[in-house]
Amino acid sequence: MEIRPIAHIHNKYTDLFGIPRQSGLTEKDMSRVVFEKEYSDPNAFREIEGYSHLWLIWQFDRSDKKEWTPTVRPPKLGGNKRVGVFASRSPYRPNSLGLSSVKLISVEYSDSGAVLCVSGADLADGTPIFDVKPYIPYSDSHPDANPGFSVGPDKTDYSVVFSENVKADAQTKAELSEILKLDPRPGYRNDGCVYKMSYRDKTVSFSFSENVINVLSIC
Repeated sequence: MEIRPIAHIHNKYTDLFGIPRQSGLTEKDMSRVVFEKEYSDPNAFREIEGYSHLWLIWQFDRSDKKEWTPTVRPPKLGGNKRVGVFASRSPYRPNSLGLSSVKLISVEYSDSGAVLCVSGADLADGTPIFDVKPYIPYSDSHPDANPGFSVGPDKTDYSVVFSENVKADAQTKAELSEILKLDPRPGYRNDGCVYKMSYRDKTVSFSFSENVINVLSIC
């Protein structure tokens, strides 16, 4: 079977570091799923606005390993314990496919093709999308499901403080605060480090001090 992208996602995540580790954890960061012209017939999207959320099926096209591995080291476990690849959401899979649930904000049509505006994506800018399906609460939601070792994001209530020399508008600060509170550091993190992540066309430098995230610069 051969599959090809029907769309690509575009957002402010220009690098892998800093992208939320799971979908649906943020609300302020917007992404645009831009469809190829041959798949942009408005009839293909009829009634889609009746759904609040969608599933995206996509490709880990930036994985640094081209071969799958039977065991992986999930960041959730600090990178110190191996689990089976099928018990994880690692990119090092036989077919390198990802699955994400996003919130549908609006549907647009332009000369370049149909566009789905969504929030909560955990994909890098330019990631190819293979399919879009509606999220159906009565069948897709399982509140009593066992989470395994993925017990949820850390519960630390971080405060985000921007240095006086940081020049950024309120929207950028709100977006970055939401992302940084998810703690993008690796499991083997060191509180003494200064971390850097790409966001929009800028490099954001930040550090952690107990429950405070200090944004040092955006340049």
